[in-house]
Amino acid sequence: MKPGKAPQMPEWIEEMLPAGHVRYSLPVDANQNLHVMETGSGFPVLMVHGNPTWGFLYRQIINQLGTERFRGITPDLIGLGFSSKPRDSSAHTLANHAEWLGTAIDALSLDGLIFVGQDWGGPIGLRALADRAHLVKGMVVLNTVVAPPRAGFKPTAFHRFANMPIVSNLAFQWAGFPQKMLHKVQGDSASISGKIAKAYQYPLKKRKDRMAPLALARMVPSHQDHPSIADLAVCRDFAQNFKGPVEIVWGKKDPILGRALKRTREVLPNAPVTETGAGHFLQEEVPDQIAEAILRVFEKAN
Repeated sequence: MKPGKAPQMPEWIEEMLPAGHVRYSLPVDANQNLHVMETGSGFPVLMVHGNPTWGFLYRQIINQLGTERFRGITPDLIGLGFSSKPRDSSAHTLANHAEWLGTAIDALSLDGLIFVGQDWGGPIGLRALADRAHLVKGMVVLNTVVAPPRAGFKPTAFHRFANMPIVSNLAFQWAGFPQKMLHKVQGDSASISGKIAKAYQYPLKKRKDRMAPLALARMVPSHQDHPSIADLAVCRDFAQNFKGPVEIVWGKKDPILGRALKRTREVLPNAPVTETGAGHFLQEEVPDQIAEAILRVFEKAN
């Protein structure tokens, strides 16, 4: 599989990305191309974002890690960022996203990697890597889920809203929700403002490209028979059985997944936890603490 030319990106966004980065697209099935940004030439660090962001989210962490010791790899999930955008919402399943990401990982021909996942990037990455466990030398877990919810769980207000017919479609596809409201879930709302806020909105500026944010929100289990449950169980088993170093960095002011820390600790009881005052997109608020966790995991794994 040969990488193809990456979609055009505005110069004002390129200027905010790490120096020396390269971008390309990987075909991950007959219809979808996954956009990847790479920086550096050292040990691979695969950093996967969630809904509704893209690889831009990790730029500060890449800058802190440097380009000599690490090779930062930041894919954009299908439907988001500069990856292709399916018009059929049914294409968005945890199984499909894991298969697309897994195909891209295979194309990179890696001998090993450190995995970093946040939001949907956590379970999508874990599910893809569960089938490639030999590659994973360490993990850093950020405000995400690593297991199916327990019986009797209550979805968050955000996810209950996403499952409301008509009104959620109008909000997500016509009003540009939630990408225009990312600052609302931060510890410091100014952390996503100005050009940074616009950079998150840009890939979804066209209404026809806004299928993924709602579909990904609906991928979150709303009941125990939800299609994501089985694949989340695979994520849990992989995480529980992983023998390499793992660290958790958490934004406690996250109104979406802040409460998931307890469940994450249950699955990863031996992982050191760095609790911060950040919100949901903690990469924008505490990149230094995330980079430090990656460095510690790297040193333990090598």
